[in-house]
Amino acid sequence: MAKCEVCGNEYYLSFEVITAGNRHVFDSFECAIHKLAPVCAHCGCKVLGHGVEANGTFYCCAHCARMSGAEDVADHSVTSPRGLESGG
Repeated sequence: MAKCEVCGNEYYLSFEVITAGNRHVFDSFECAIHKLAPVCAHCGCKVLGHGVEANGTFYCCAHCARMSGAEDVADHSVTSPRGLESGG
């Protein structure tokens, strides 16, 4: 059994995540997210999906990136039905 580095729980189903050469041990995805997920620079939420990177900064969505000055990002393609309605 290994001990979760976030909550301290010793659990037989704990798992390792290696990122940037650093080894981490967690007992749940929740603890892994708390420790490793980037935080949106605009709203502060954890970025769980792909998110948006603009000007070297991570955001949870294109809206937050635009609110921080990255005007060239969008949540959808201009060729999608919603993109055609709104002009991008």
